[in-house]
Formats: sequence, C-alpha cells, structure tokens
Amino acid sequence: MKLSISAASYIGCVRHNNEDMVLVGDKFIRNNSYWTMIDTADSDRYLIALADGMGGHSSGEVASSEVLHNLQYYFSDLPATLDVENFNEAIFEWLESINNVIDSKGRFEQRLNGMGTTLVAFAHYNNDFYWMNCGDSRLYRLHGTALRQLTTDHSLSNLMGSETHSNVITNCIGGGCKTSFIDMVQCTSDVSEGDIILLCSDGLTDMLTDMELLSLLENGADASKLCKAAEMAGGYDNVSAIVVKIV
Repeated sequence: MKLSISAASYIGCVRHNNEDMVLVGDKFIRNNSYWTMIDTADSDRYLIALADGMGGHSSGEVASSEVLHNLQYYFSDLPATLDVENFNEAIFEWLESINNVIDSKGRFEQRLNGMGTTLVAFAHYNNDFYWMNCGDSRLYRLHGTALRQLTTDHSLSNLMGSETHSNVITNCIGGGCKTSFIDMVQCTSDVSEGDIILLCSDGLTDMLTDMELLSLLENGADASKLCKAAEMAGGYDNVSAIVVKIV
C-alpha cells in the first residue's frame, strides 16, 4: 500500500513562536512544509505524528520536540514482530517513560516546569495500521464523502458537552498530568484505497469546521493549504496538519 503524505506546521497569525511539531518518518517539521510518497511494503514500520506543545515561553516547543524525537527513536528500535497486544503494551511503557523525562526536565530547569504536549499519531507496524491519541489534537478519516473524527478529544469541553472550556485539556504528556493515558486503536480494517487520514492540531479545527475541512480535502487540499486556510480564518494559534492519502 502506498501513502502520499503532506505535512505542514506554521506559527499562525497571532503567536510569537511555534510550539507545534510534526514528524513524518525521520523528518521533523516546524515552520515549514514537507511531502513524500512511501510504500509500506518497503519497511516493517512507518510513523507519522503531531505534537502540540504547551507551557508558555519556549517550553511548549521543547516538550513537543522532546516527545516526537523520543517516540521516533523508541518506535524505530522496537522488535520487528510484536503482536497487537505487545505493541500496545510497548507504547504504554513508552508513555510512562516519556512522562518521567518531561517532568524531570521541568524539575531541573525552572523555565521548563509544567511543560507538556498533546500527541496524535498514525503508524504502520508489522503489516497493521494503528492510531494513538493523548490530548485534543485530532485524527480524521475521509472515506468516500464522509469525514469522521476517529479520536476523542481529551478536553474539558468534550467532557462537559460545552465549548466554554474549549482550550482546557484533561490529558497530555507532561504538563503535571499525574494520570496521563493514551488511546490506542488497531485500525487496519478501516484503512482502504482512496481514503484520506488527517492529523491536526486544534489550531486547525478551531478555525475551520468539519464541513470546511471536508470541502478542502475533497478539492485536493494538501496539509499546507489546510493550514493556510486556517490562517486566513484568523490563525489565532499555531496550526499544523498531516494529510495521508492512501493510493
């Protein structure tokens, strides 16, 4: 199966620095865009991920970078033939480890205290596809003409059924979160030719409705065009996206 992948991460129109970061294979993208085509038959694994950092000043960008670099190294070093259960267990072990890393950096350097990040990822491993999520960054699947959010926002607004606390998240990596968790789903049966997988930070979804995202994707928008559309709509936050076309 071949994947056409576009990725972009921009500062937006209001913020002074970009705390988002995107990972595609072994490429880390911030304040830039990237495109590649890969064949999943060429390797037993491939990782696509997005992190939206938080914590003020520069600490959010440190957290998102640390998490993606750590995850990329850990994922590339996994044994080649883990089954679904053991792969899930490995990711849960990684989450515990990276939480300790982020928290320890905050204890030793005051400016990093309390830093954290969301994480959303799409992975091909040992002939299976997986998605994972921690926080309120999202993963969508466009199948035919139906765009559906597969992840669940770990946010106060989702928990309360209200937009009043739309920027308050209830789960993240680091950030002083004592009970951090990650949603893990093996989604091989949900990935088929012609589908589009969209990963994005809330800087995109706060600016564009699902109907607007659907229209843009149906008209061939890549990640950069999606981000630019969010900037045109106000760009109040950093904005990042990854568009994966199953070709």
